Amino acid sequence: MAQVSGKSFIPETFQGTTVDIATQIGLLWELIKTPLIVPLLKLAVVICLAMELMLFAERLYMGIVIILVKLFWKKPEKRYNWEPMKDDLEAGNSTFPLVLIQIPMFNEREVYKISIGAACNLSWPADRLVIQVLDDSTDPIIKEMVEKECKRWAAKGLNITYQIRETRGGYKAGALKEGLKRDYVKECEYVAIFDADFRPEPDFLRRSIPFLMHNPKIALVQARWRFDFRSVGGLVTSIVSLFVNSNECLMTRMQEMSLDYHFTVEQEVGSATHAFFGFNGTGGIWRIAAINEAGGWKDRTTVEDMDLAVRASLKGWKFVYLGDLQVKSELPSTFKAFRYQQHRWSCGPANLFRKMVMEIVRNKKVNFWKKVYVIYSFFFVRKIIAHMVTFFFFCVVLPLTIMVPEIDVPKWGAIYIPCIITTLNSVGTPGSIHLLFYWILFENVMSFHRTKATFIGLFEAKRANEWVVTEKLGDALKNKKSAKKFNFNIGDSIDLHLRPSRNGHVSEPTGEQTGGGLS
Repeated sequence: MAQVSGKSFIPETFQGTTVDIATQIGLLWELIKTPLIVPLLKLAVVICLAMELMLFAERLYMGIVIILVKLFWKKPEKRYNWEPMKDDLEAGNSTFPLVLIQIPMFNEREVYKISIGAACNLSWPADRLVIQVLDDSTDPIIKEMVEKECKRWAAKGLNITYQIRETRGGYKAGALKEGLKRDYVKECEYVAIFDADFRPEPDFLRRSIPFLMHNPKIALVQARWRFDFRSVGGLVTSIVSLFVNSNECLMTRMQEMSLDYHFTVEQEVGSATHAFFGFNGTGGIWRIAAINEAGGWKDRTTVEDMDLAVRASLKGWKFVYLGDLQVKSELPSTFKAFRYQQHRWSCGPANLFRKMVMEIVRNKKVNFWKKVYVIYSFFFVRKIIAHMVTFFFFCVVLPLTIMVPEIDVPKWGAIYIPCIITTLNSVGTPGSIHLLFYWILFENVMSFHRTKATFIGLFEAKRANEWVVTEKLGDALKNKKSAKKFNFNIGDSIDLHLRPSRNGHVSEPTGEQTGGGLS
């Protein structure tokens, strides 16, 4: 019987010792290209072009709707019942509903004073405001610092409570859920949530709560996050400029472009057309009854905010987005912090889609078109397709077609539609349109991390519930540069934070210096 050697399976051209490795690889490539690579690549191009068309149609739809909203839609104050909050000397503060403020935090050394000070300076009667600082910190020194800050404000007459837990079970969702169980919360009608780096303006409650008071079917009022400097005049201008960081580096500018599109277009369109959008987790105020009816906070995914919003919407509740009600916040200024944040924001929605898609389909309280919007537009295109088409088409398939001339990618798919989508994405931040080239490179790099996280969420892999708190640097980096110009404590803030007057409302800035150095 003749022996069969390994050489029998190798073409003769590969068996010579004089042929270099590069030539062998080239011959192997030619051998498998036509029967295998070309058909697979053609299929990949078709799939990617289909996904690109889906994304293009979504962006075009939202672009048309946002133009109509800006030109013809009434402002939320006109679409819904809304009356300004008025001080009644005869009735006193009883006309103001009791409001709970929750500030979840975890080892927030650099920003804890800012968020607590901003919450304590809200223009609302002090006896109608309950502030919870939900501290899950593991650092005993930071816990002591936060507790002292709460006691300092409590000594000024604020109803502020420092709340800790034995374990971090459920992370942020667990902390918020635990906070709502307290006996002193039972009389509260509404709850506003601010992460540790968020600084609401003093009139936040006065502008948002009337929507909830006069419209019993509204569950949520969401404000816009603001990362860039807006002039407010005088000394306040100089101080406020320390609290935002969109211009800190090129990476924060790229983030601002993406998030401004989200708030300017996506949230506005969802609010105007279907009274639905994803709760951003902070900078919003909820009707507590709606939270309870929806089943409360759940920690089954890393997007507990979106989870609650979808469940509340399926119960028939409506949401309102106020683009002109803005809350200043901080962008991640290190790549490590941003990468972890994007993993959570990409993995969580995909995992939630996996868990809720059939629940949405079977729901009887919302109409067919709202179901289509939530499943197709909100989840499938924005949270899944958008990441995948960016990575697979622009980072994998298109580069491969360069090596395979048999593959013809139409110009409309490779050039025209991507350019239109990119231009539409820049409408939220027109001042940064000159950075579009860098934004494209940045998004292509991040598309790998987002796509990987999306698959982890869809298949509920090992890191599906990984929760890493986004590191917040506050003004730590800026303090070195600004220490010579300013010498005040942000928590006390030259009484810039507008101390409550005797009737519980906010007085004008006094300019009185009450603190030492920048914290």
